[in-house]
Amino acid sequence: MSSYLITGASIVGGEVADLLIDNGEIVAVGTDLAAPEGTTTVDAQGLIALPGLVDLHTHLREPGREDAETVLTGTRAAAKGGFTAVFAMANTDPVADTAGVVEQVWRLGRDAGYADVYPIGAVTVGRKGTQLAELGAMADSAARVRVFSDDGDCVWDAALMRRALEYVKAFDGVIAQHAQEPRLTQGAQMNEGALSGVLGLTGWPSVAEEAIIARDILLNAHVGSKLHICHLSTRGSVEIVRAAKRRGLEVTAEVTPHHLLLTEDLAASYNPVYKVNPPLRTKDDVEAVREGLADGTIDIVATDHAPHPVEDKDCEWSAAAFGMTGLETALSVVQHSMIDTKLLTWADVADRMSYRPASIGQISEHGRPLEAGVPANVVLYDPRVERTVVPEESVSLSRNTPFEGMTLPGKVVATFLRGTPVVLDGELTR
Repeated sequence: MSSYLITGASIVGGEVADLLIDNGEIVAVGTDLAAPEGTTTVDAQGLIALPGLVDLHTHLREPGREDAETVLTGTRAAAKGGFTAVFAMANTDPVADTAGVVEQVWRLGRDAGYADVYPIGAVTVGRKGTQLAELGAMADSAARVRVFSDDGDCVWDAALMRRALEYVKAFDGVIAQHAQEPRLTQGAQMNEGALSGVLGLTGWPSVAEEAIIARDILLNAHVGSKLHICHLSTRGSVEIVRAAKRRGLEVTAEVTPHHLLLTEDLAASYNPVYKVNPPLRTKDDVEAVREGLADGTIDIVATDHAPHPVEDKDCEWSAAAFGMTGLETALSVVQHSMIDTKLLTWADVADRMSYRPASIGQISEHGRPLEAGVPANVVLYDPRVERTVVPEESVSLSRNTPFEGMTLPGKVVATFLRGTPVVLDGELTR
């Protein structure tokens, strides 16, 4: 394994130092480091060094929808975005509701070698919401699943949700809820409000999200388990989670990059690239989720990277699939919405996009401070440059980015996975 000396990097936006990487680990951080013979030097002047990013919410589509994404292409996109670990959601075909399927996804990630893949197991069989899946078997599998979600569908039955929360306590697992009361969102197409009425699109009320979050927090308080809220999107949701945290409950929450930046106004274009679940909300909601991320009410940023083939998006709005890609643009969107607005520091970004998601997902090789003795999962990022988002330049199989044509700040220059560069000079190394 090669040695690398990263010189002159700003460590999580602070002090400037060198990092010496050898045998897959960071062996020293400081200045005037003595490097072994044959060490490759990487000039990081003006770059920010961050711990490898961790995405707790990624859709890799394999098995079953390899026309949209595969574990290989999805992890290549992850590496380009600075992610060294991704958690793969269970809405595959077949559904990841057995030990066999989660182990398949886990092994595909190992074989790809661009980012570590941690499968998320389904809460219910087939994600149909009627019977608990093999949670214990998935937890005991080679994939060591600790996070379970029916994402894309809500575990709407309160009794079943309670049983799931109780069951995962046996192995310190987490239930990640897709908060959407289905009876309040039948046929819903966009955020419910004045604009949905003008556009003639069925509205998706905020209360459909908030009611499930409130219910599940009450269930979690009763059971004493771990609850994670996926893609929180409304001011009311932020306030409910904030109240839960004041009570000391084990509740965590995530927000997506697109909900930090984009608003419902984009639906007026009728361009299905802006159709997403939960829907883009109001400017007030965007302000609220930014505030929640800044004050720690929202624990993490998670991409909800949801690739779709052209035919699933190049159609009329009502027929289009929900979802947006996000792995390759996430860090730039966070810089634009949270760093450049002075709401977060780069140290905060390391916390929200590396340390905390790794902690929630219970993985030890990622989400570690950049110090000697830890696995060399490192990202070098240039915050000074600007780039225009061009879908055709993506390494994902799909092109459904909502940021097409936007000018965003920053670029991932290098990504190291356990000391091996998978991205250098902004490009994949293989």
